[in-house]
Amino acid sequence: MTYFHNIGAYFIMVKDMFRKPTKWSVMKGLILKDIDDLIIGSFGIVAFISFFVGGVVTIQTALNISNPLIPKYLVGFATRQSVILEFAPTFISIIMAGKVGSFITSSIGTMRVTEQIDALEVMGINAINYLVFPKFIALMLYPFVISIAMFLGILGGMAACIYGGFSTLEDYVTGVQLDFIPFHITYAFIKTIVFAFVLATVPSFYGFFMKGGALEVGKASTTAFVWTSVAIILLNYIITQLLLS
Repeated sequence: MTYFHNIGAYFIMVKDMFRKPTKWSVMKGLILKDIDDLIIGSFGIVAFISFFVGGVVTIQTALNISNPLIPKYLVGFATRQSVILEFAPTFISIIMAGKVGSFITSSIGTMRVTEQIDALEVMGINAINYLVFPKFIALMLYPFVISIAMFLGILGGMAACIYGGFSTLEDYVTGVQLDFIPFHITYAFIKTIVFAFVLATVPSFYGFFMKGGALEVGKASTTAFVWTSVAIILLNYIITQLLLS
């Protein structure tokens, strides 16, 4: 029954997030701060992981194409498909569930422990709108992060392909351009926006409704990461089934 209670409480929190909005002069500053913390602060780790995982995908693909009858440009094709369809939107979102999700849960959970949320509610402020809504708006820029991950993943694959001697630059670029379907980019960004909503709201839920002290903040961060990852994987399956099947 706890699961059903949490699901119901989560959807009530999402509804309350849009009620009784905070003044725009205050909200603007909160949104800009969250953009800096959640989006700009994630560029480094996303760029690093994307570049090298793109290289690893290329190397593994090239090493498994041992048949001389298989053209070398398929290395670029396989790298592009892997990065755009699955690695950039889904794998990076799982990583962001750890980085961004833990940050959101711990920051809101610490406010709950130190009774700052109680103080907001006493002042007549909608605490859910004040704390969660800026994170939701900030993470609407998340597709920009994923577009950088796509670019660097393919670039990392190109670097590994050329410097590893697996194929030429011309073959790799030909493979990247081969049979390109623009809807795959649309599909990836649709997934990304849904994942951004999950990344903003699920960790916020576990931070906002936690009880206890400093130890429970750590436990809430771990729980938030687990359930955010589960939600992302389930939604990934559902969206893929709906859009690509």
